[in-house]
Amino acid sequence: MPDQPDQAITPAAPVLLERHFALADEAATSAFGAGFANAIDGVRKAAGEHSGARAFQGLQVQLTGDLGAGKTTLVRATLRALGHTGRVRSPTYTLVEPYAVERPDGELELYHFDLYRFTDPAEWADAGFREYFDSGAICLVEWPQRAGALLGVPDLVFSLDVEGEGRLLVARAFSESGKACLERC
Repeated sequence: MPDQPDQAITPAAPVLLERHFALADEAATSAFGAGFANAIDGVRKAAGEHSGARAFQGLQVQLTGDLGAGKTTLVRATLRALGHTGRVRSPTYTLVEPYAVERPDGELELYHFDLYRFTDPAEWADAGFREYFDSGAICLVEWPQRAGALLGVPDLVFSLDVEGEGRLLVARAFSESGKACLERC
């Protein structure tokens, strides 16, 4: 763990694609979330067409940025665009919130993690979260740096920085499925 627990961990893998998005306001963040949801659907559909229904292996998306940068807003927008109509809670205290949404190609499971309260990466291992990441689900992880390198290499990293009244989203893909999603955003 770095001396500064909020410092982002850089994955030990090459960046396959990097894109920058200026998000002027919450509406722009919601629009990006909707585009990301469409990208997820597109990647799932393409995987199913090429290798059968279980071809999609899920995604690990790490969200970094200071408090108030818009991480939860982006997750909420993505879930809404995927069809979740219920409340989207911040998992700051529960650590993980599960969601299941019906999609044209079947149910999609999503897990929204918030590791802000972790003080040691061992807490992630002790929590037993590995099974979520091996289930073919979408795992959206806020404050991934609090787990150190235990999360492994993500498919995507979304870094949000406040710029005036808006945000700058730097999106990096570290896997082919992450790259395919980012190309569709």
